[in-house]
Amino acid sequence: MGVDQGLTRLFYDAGCGLCQGAVRFASRRDRSGGIRFAPLGGRTFEHLIPAALKAGLPDSLLVLTPRGELLGRSQAVIHLLGRMGPGWRMVGHLLAWIPQGLGDSVYDLVARLRPRRRACDRSIQTADGRFEP
Repeated sequence: MGVDQGLTRLFYDAGCGLCQGAVRFASRRDRSGGIRFAPLGGRTFEHLIPAALKAGLPDSLLVLTPRGELLGRSQAVIHLLGRMGPGWRMVGHLLAWIPQGLGDSVYDLVARLRPRRRACDRSIQTADGRFEP
């Protein structure tokens, strides 16, 4: 996993309405233009994530940081919030104070409920990897 020139990559389950909602949320609040979006299992994901890591990954939100770290669950959310406007960055800083185990438990609870949300067909990914609702 290499450094990606300051970009954060958000990989998401393209068949999940909740994941698509998270992508729309992040896309609208990405003031720096530094977040790129790609589906799990897509070409970008296959190219950037080593095969050895893919087997154990959840079908949920994953973040590849500019430093090459792969984050999941609550750490992925906190990183994304840190890439948004100042108000959302503050929320991310506050969430970072919550023990990771508790944050991951809350994330897992929401993830268990997500099959109840239907996928939204209004999503469009542009050629440069940006997401447009």
